[in-house]
Amino acid sequence: MDDQGRIPGRTEWEAAVLDGGPAHGVRMRVTDRPAVVQVTYPCELEGPAGGAQAEAVYVYRRDPRVRGEPLRYGIDRASP
Repeated sequence: MDDQGRIPGRTEWEAAVLDGGPAHGVRMRVTDRPAVVQVTYPCELEGPAGGAQAEAVYVYRRDPRVRGEPLRYGIDRASP
């Protein structure tokens, strides 16, 4: 068992919520408590794109102070 009471090698889902930014309040399930969650939104292109797509990328970082569910991920203001 690790320091947070989880059994290594066993996949367990945990509830998480995003805090701030364009995805504020979004709830999801994660495994292995990732340090970072990336959220993308499609962008509308004008003119001929030749099949290209563009997406806005937002990075959310896990708050290490939160030990129980729901885990909290705050917007990383330094993300592009």
